[in-house]
This record gives sequence, structure tokens and C-alpha cells, in this order.
Amino acid sequence: MELLLLLLCLSGPLFYQLVCSAPIKESIRERHLQGGSKFWHLSDLHFDPTYHVNKDPTKVCFSSKGVPVTDPGLFGDFMCDSPYQLIQSAFSHMKHVDQQPDFIIWTGDSPPHVPVNELSTEAVISVISNMTHTLRQFFPELPVYPALGNHDYWPQDQLPVKTSTIYQAVAKLWTPWLSPEALATLQEGGFYSQLIKPGLRLVSLNTNLYYTPNKVTENMTDPAGQFKWLQDTLELSKQSMEKVYVIAHVPIGYLPYAKNTTAMREHHNEKLVDIFRSYSDIIQGHFYGHTHRDSMMVLLDRQGMPVNSIFVAPAVTPIKSPLEQYSNNPAVRMYLYNPQDYSLQDLWQYYLNLTEANKKEMPIWSLEYIMTEAFGIKDIQPQSLHELALTFEVPQSKAFQKYFTYFMVSYNETITCEDDCKLVQVCSVHFLDRESYSWCIKKGSTGGHHFRVKN
Repeated sequence: MELLLLLLCLSGPLFYQLVCSAPIKESIRERHLQGGSKFWHLSDLHFDPTYHVNKDPTKVCFSSKGVPVTDPGLFGDFMCDSPYQLIQSAFSHMKHVDQQPDFIIWTGDSPPHVPVNELSTEAVISVISNMTHTLRQFFPELPVYPALGNHDYWPQDQLPVKTSTIYQAVAKLWTPWLSPEALATLQEGGFYSQLIKPGLRLVSLNTNLYYTPNKVTENMTDPAGQFKWLQDTLELSKQSMEKVYVIAHVPIGYLPYAKNTTAMREHHNEKLVDIFRSYSDIIQGHFYGHTHRDSMMVLLDRQGMPVNSIFVAPAVTPIKSPLEQYSNNPAVRMYLYNPQDYSLQDLWQYYLNLTEANKKEMPIWSLEYIMTEAFGIKDIQPQSLHELALTFEVPQSKAFQKYFTYFMVSYNETITCEDDCKLVQVCSVHFLDRESYSWCIKKGSTGGHHFRVKN
């Protein structure tokens, strides 16, 4: 009977939607989620079509690059990128949990982490096409707003400043979701904006143009003219009294796991932070991916006041480097927002315990946390996140340890983050520009790790 159920689960999206990812009992909280306005955030699918359980642990997936896997199963392994069954289970869970989201944001990276000679332009397009069509199978009527990731190109990271075969291909693939105006800039530079609700504009940036490994743009001040385009777009939105959601793959700010390291080139980060501060009154939220971890940031203005909430969503792929102490369980998330002013109200984080799913051969996705309930805050507006972040600074902060456990998507609750680990985490939340971040690191390194926002 179990084998029959497994075969049926693998047979296609319909059975998945109806049975395979259905929780045993719908909770009161999930029934509550059926009301209000909300949208999904997906990131870093990293589909590895070579994944298959093999007796040889070095040959389970190309994405492990020959490193032996530890516990491979139907839904993946922490040394590998996502098998198709894992991605299907994520989409199926989303479909089951809520029948009426307003849209999905998808912040990039569909191809696997494999050596460059294992892929090609055609292979990358094929993987993005596969993921696009799978999304449309599960959500045929739902708008999806994508952003390109650094792996959504070949060679990886080398996204260009003018039209290319891949830019043109994704514009064609995403035509059902995007307007002609959005498609025009997408196929020329990999970025676009679109009015997605009355008075709400979504801006999808190609921040891969600023990514340090991108050799094509390393000596450019304004690759593809995207900074000017962004300023012009935000200025027009301000004049039109629109609110804005910003999505992209590579996030702004400093990495929460690497001291003194921005996710993109530091001078490009400075420029983006400056632009976002200038238009913080119309930006209602930032949404990124890339790091595979669950983190937040609060953009402060020059006076140290919180002005924007920034979220980095964890990945669907569970892959980790052999050198990393921890990884993440696969994850997808839902945001609740106010349909009048588009302000963000809450965040519902879902995850799959990969070890348990493989053991039971059943993808039981669960609610990991509701942000307002987990941290005792009233909403996820900048002031609330700012006040929460201040509690992280307290020695032995229980709120920070909970935040760090969620950072890993409940990979291992026994792993703690102290001393320099905590310093880097806390400084990355509040300080997104070079001057303030450097001040925080210096202050924390010499002053007993008390990193209060400077006045």
C-alpha cells in the first residue's frame, strides 16, 4: 500500500495537490490564513535533474561534486541540490495551504550548483523552462513575478549588460505573467517593473550585475544603466503616489555569516542603499534570496530611524558546502499584507524536515513559525523589526538564539551563535552601508559586544 501511494505521488501534480503533501489535520492558524491578503515567496530552487539514490554515495548527484552524500532519500540530501520530487512537494504544499494568494514572487536560481562544463546556455534555459512550466501547472491562474539569479545564466554569474539569448528566452517564458513594457526591459537588461495592484508597483532588479564574481561588469559604475532606470522608476512611482515592492536575487547589505563582506560589490551596495534611503517613503518591502538562509534587515535613514523592512528568504534547495557546519531545511514562505496601503503585516514560514521526510518517504511540510507570534511583535513593519533587532544585542538573548535557529530553518537547534558569529549577525541586521557597519563591527569587537544603534 505504501509503495502504491509513493508511485501515485510521483505520477503528477494533481495527486500531489490532493493527497501527498496534505497535513493530517488543518490547524486553526492555517484556517485563519485563508482570510486577508497574502503572497508567496519562493527562492533558490536549484533543480538537479541528476539526483538519484545510488549505492555509490559519490554519484547521487552532480551538485555534490563527488563529495559523498550522508543520508540520501526520495526528497534529497544536504550535500545535493533539489530533486524534482522536493520541488513538486513544495509547490503542492503551497497549493494546499492557501487557495487564494494574490501572487508569487520568485527570486531566482533554478539551475544546480555544478561545474561550468556540466551546463550550457541551452541547459540553463531548459531548467528555467522546466521550473516555469511546473509553477504554471500548479498555479495556472496565479501571477508570478520572477527575478533572475546568478545561476540563471551560463557561464554562471556572468550576466551581461545588454540583450542575450537567456534574457530573450526568459522574457518569452514569462510572457503570461508580465506586461509588454516589463518584458522589453527584461530582455534587454534582466530587470523590469510592473504595476501589479492599483497603486502597487513591483520592481524586479538584476542585482547579479553587481555581484563580485561577475567579470563582465567589474569596472562599470552603472551596469546596464540600471541605477538610473531604478531612480527614474521610483521617482515616477512617487509622483504617481504608488507604493513599491522591490525584489531581487542578490541582497543589499552585509552577509550575516561573513565579516566585512557585502553580498554584492561594496561600491554598488553603497549606491543601492543610498537610492533606497531616498525613496524609503514609498517602498513597502524588500525581498531577496541567494544566501539560502532566513534573515532580515532594517534599513535605517541617516538619522538612525528605521525606514524599510528587508527580508531574505531561505532556499528550497538544502545543499551545503562540505566545509559548512550547518545547512537549511527546504523552505517556502507567505507574507500577509494590508490591501489598502500594501504595508507588510506578518510572515508565515513553512519548511520540510528533510531527514524526517526521507525517513517516512512522505513530504510533511510544516509551519515553522509565524513571525509576530514567535517574537512577540505587532507586525513586521520597520519599527517593529528595529525593536526586535535591539533585543538580539542582549547577552544570552533568547530572541537571538531563536532567530539563529530559524536562520538555519531549524536544521539543528543545538548549534549556537556566539562572540564573532553573533557580532556579524547583529551588525548585518541594522547596518547596511560601509560607515555604519564598520562602526558596529569595531564597537562590538572592542566594547564587549554591545552594538546599540548610534545616535
